[in-house]
Amino acid sequence: MLNLIEDHWIPVIYEDGAKSVIAPWQMAEEGILRPDWPRPDLNIACYELLIGLLYMADPPHDAEDWDHRYAPDPVRLKKCLAPYAPAFNLIGDGPLFLQDFGKLHNKPNPVDMLFIDSAGNNTVKNNADLMVHRGRYQVLDLSLAAMVLYTFQAFAPAGGAGNRTSMRGGGPLVTLVDPQAGLWPLVWSNTPFGQPASLQDLPWMRPTCISNSGTETFPPDGKVYGVEAFFGMPRRLRLVANEGYVCGVIQQPYGTNYAKWMHPLSPYYRKNVGDEWLPVHPRAGRFGYRNWLGVISGGVSSGTREPALTLRMRGGEGTVIVAGWAMDNMKPRDFIWSVQPFLCLEPEMEYKIECLVRAAEAAGAVLRDSLKPVLAGGSAREAELEAFFVTTENQFNLHMQEQLAGVEGGERWLADLKAQALKQFETHALLNLAQRDMAIINKTVEARKNLALAFQGYGKWGKIIFEELGLEVPIIQKGKAA
Repeated sequence: MLNLIEDHWIPVIYEDGAKSVIAPWQMAEEGILRPDWPRPDLNIACYELLIGLLYMADPPHDAEDWDHRYAPDPVRLKKCLAPYAPAFNLIGDGPLFLQDFGKLHNKPNPVDMLFIDSAGNNTVKNNADLMVHRGRYQVLDLSLAAMVLYTFQAFAPAGGAGNRTSMRGGGPLVTLVDPQAGLWPLVWSNTPFGQPASLQDLPWMRPTCISNSGTETFPPDGKVYGVEAFFGMPRRLRLVANEGYVCGVIQQPYGTNYAKWMHPLSPYYRKNVGDEWLPVHPRAGRFGYRNWLGVISGGVSSGTREPALTLRMRGGEGTVIVAGWAMDNMKPRDFIWSVQPFLCLEPEMEYKIECLVRAAEAAGAVLRDSLKPVLAGGSAREAELEAFFVTTENQFNLHMQEQLAGVEGGERWLADLKAQALKQFETHALLNLAQRDMAIINKTVEARKNLALAFQGYGKWGKIIFEELGLEVPIIQKGKAA
């Protein structure tokens, strides 16, 4: 039997490289660097779990209380967590952590199903598990099972008829402020303001809200989130244990169907002002400055993007951990883990940094369009677009630092974007150009002309680039070509 409040079950690594296993209240002890699970998705989920436990048991009431209690106090945390222990048994009798209130009687699935990158039943049946895996985990020890169960419920992807996704959809993007001072400062920096929760606020302590008739579960009392944001139960599950190991998972469909929740550790977006906010999901590949808007930076000019609550409510120094599964519906494509700068800026300066990003987005778009005559495949052009942002990242960081120092550099950033776009275009366009069909040669020459004109401010994308960089857009006289 494992109790997730009282027992030592979380592997951690200390600042001096030593390793240990701790109980949750010990996250407030000094010297702990980070969780030390064997997979990155378990580590990011462990951060979320620890933040959720603190928000449940002893959250800061307001900014003043947050400042006052920044110093760790493991004795206080142990005392505050103790009353919640009855809700945090993993196996045994009574309500069980993140498991259906009632016993389920379906045939158990292998424990492998709890890992997002495991093959589903149809994938195994069709022998199609090329990018996912089958049969890696026959049994799980209780500690690992607890962490995997939490990760699965928090990030649950689409899973077939009636198997609900997490309240943030499958594979949400997670952003955490990291003061780079160890485990406790990270957890405390990401804990929202609030009041301690009751045991009945935890969804496994009451009958499951079965959603087979389309029933939706909304945040409590008109709020956008509650403690259940950290302990959501979209899947109806019961673990099967034998001799101290979890050897199977019973699942039934139509768990809790969450609607209109906003998780405090994830960014959101909407298509238009006034529409419902939707969770941001990571894209496969490298997370860089092209992905900042609405995630690292506010996107304040549009009103359609909103970084995670904890990024908006915290000041100070440090970095931001950006992590999550990039999904293609039910299929995992990539797991993202990136460390980005924490931009805690005044609105005017934040807007200037966003302008640099949007100018690069427009430059990348015109490059991608110009490559159509020489790169027919969409995936090939997307790869060039990705290379464009990777290659210009160092220059972007330089120009950002200049902006922060009060140096305007729109023309220099324009020159950097132009040089890289033309270099990539010509690498592909000039290769065996004379051997191509004349129609393709003509289209290539026209594409090269339009690409160059965009960096002079002409055309749809050129106008956007110049406007974002504060440069004067050229006036096209009526009846004359640019």
